[in-house]
Amino acid sequence: MPGDHRRIRGPEESQPPQRYAAGEGEAPVPRDPARLRPVYARAGLLSQAKGSAYLEAGGPKPGRGGLRGRLLCDFRRAPFSGRGRDAPPGGFEECELARALQESLEPAVRLGRYPRAQLEVSALLLGDGGLALAAPLALADTGVETYDLVLGCSLSRAPAPAPAWLLDPTLLEEERAAAGLTVALMPVLKQVAGLLGSGEGGPTESWAEAMRLGFEGCQRLYPVLQQCSVRAAHRRGASAPL
Repeated sequence: MPGDHRRIRGPEESQPPQRYAAGEGEAPVPRDPARLRPVYARAGLLSQAKGSAYLEAGGPKPGRGGLRGRLLCDFRRAPFSGRGRDAPPGGFEECELARALQESLEPAVRLGRYPRAQLEVSALLLGDGGLALAAPLALADTGVETYDLVLGCSLSRAPAPAPAWLLDPTLLEEERAAAGLTVALMPVLKQVAGLLGSGEGGPTESWAEAMRLGFEGCQRLYPVLQQCSVRAAHRRGASAPL
């Protein structure tokens, strides 16, 4: 069986770096439920790839016939990523996340501009506990035409006695949550690209509040990733031969 060239095979025995961070295992500090954690993003990181991005929180090829191109997404966890590190590669969870990523990106990509082409997006999660925003950023870095950037925000609902929705939850907050919600938004078009929820979130009004909070988080992240793409384009233009 051929090896998976898109998955980095780390050592058999490895630990997530968060284990060695100061304060590991201590009680969580009270937080603002609408707080977004700091985001570091950089596009155009790999010179060998046509489009790439790195985030802390690939060029078209011939495909099957048709008037519209095809978008395929692959999602993998690095062996040292944390939660789910013992799961086999290509398991049910990775397949479900790849499908959710594809459903969120497809509305934004102008597939009609790439007939008989196949666009592949490969996402490798290096550390669990952040937002998976690098894939849309890498897609934009390729120069593939899109209607808008797709931004995603996740939320978790804390269990009783304080059942409040928390924006951009940590791994510990997700594990203790009674419900979870992930929203994908195209901010400029103000269109929902994806929606995925599970658990016991209370009445309908509670889910509506979670969606509103998630949409606000996406809008706040938009200028950060927009500037990241602009800086990458400027670097590429400055290094291009005259």
